[in-house]
Amino acid sequence: MSFWEKCKQKHVERLAAARAARAEAKKAAAAPEKTVWLAVGLGNFGPEYADTRHNCGFRALDRLADKLNAGAPKHRFKGVVREAEHGAAKLILLWPYTYMNASGESIAEALSWYKLPEERMIVIYDDSDLEVGAIRVRAKGSAGTHNGMKSVLSYTNTDSFPRIRVGIGKKPVLMDMKDFVLGRFREEERGTVAAAEEKAAEAVLSVVDNGCEKTMSAFNSPHSGKTAPEKAAAKAEETAGTAGDNG
Repeated sequence: MSFWEKCKQKHVERLAAARAARAEAKKAAAAPEKTVWLAVGLGNFGPEYADTRHNCGFRALDRLADKLNAGAPKHRFKGVVREAEHGAAKLILLWPYTYMNASGESIAEALSWYKLPEERMIVIYDDSDLEVGAIRVRAKGSAGTHNGMKSVLSYTNTDSFPRIRVGIGKKPVLMDMKDFVLGRFREEERGTVAAAEEKAAEAVLSVVDNGCEKTMSAFNSPHSGKTAPEKAAAKAEETAGTAGDNG
C-alpha cells in the first residue's frame, strides 16, 4: 500500500470513528434520565464491628451491592459510596463511617449533594423490637430507641422516608443494651439473620420498582412487627378463636 493510500485509509477510519462517537452521544442524550435513589445501611465501621448485631444494615447493603454488581468504592460524604444501576434507576449505596450515633451527618451530606427528596432515601438498620430474622418495611415513622435513626431524623429533619428494619431479638433483661447490640449472634441464629439481610436487600429493590406500599404488603408478615412474646400471644389468640369457631 502506497503512502497516499495509507493516509486515505487513516482518514476514512477517523471519519468512521467520529461518526460512531456522534451516534453514541446522540443515543445517550436521547435516553431517559435515570431516577436516583439513596440506599443507606446503618452500622459501625471497622472489622471489630463487622459481625455484630448492630451491623445488619451494613451487611444487607453489602448483599445489595453484590446483587447489583456495584461500582468500585469511593470515600465521600464521611462514608463509603458505591454506585449501581437497576432498570430505570440509579442507586447510590452509602455506608456511613461516622459510627452509628452520628449516621445522620453522612446521610444529610449525600442527600444535599444529589438534591434528593427524602422519599427517595431507603435506610436499613437493626431493630431489637423485632424477633431475630424478621424484617419490617415502613414508609415513615419515629426513630424509636435506635440511636442511629435518631441521628438520621435529627440531621435530615424528617421521618418521611422508607426504612427496612432487620430483627435482632430482645435484649436479655440483665444485659446492657450497648453490650447486646455490639455482641454477636448465636451460632444457631446466623443463618436466619443472613436470610433476613438478603431479604432486606431484595426489599430495597422492591421499593424502587413497586413503591413502599406494595413492598410492605409483599415483605411484612402479619406478625413481623411484633416481638417474640407478642407474636406467641397473637398466635394463641388466633388458635383460641379458631377452636371457638369449630366448637
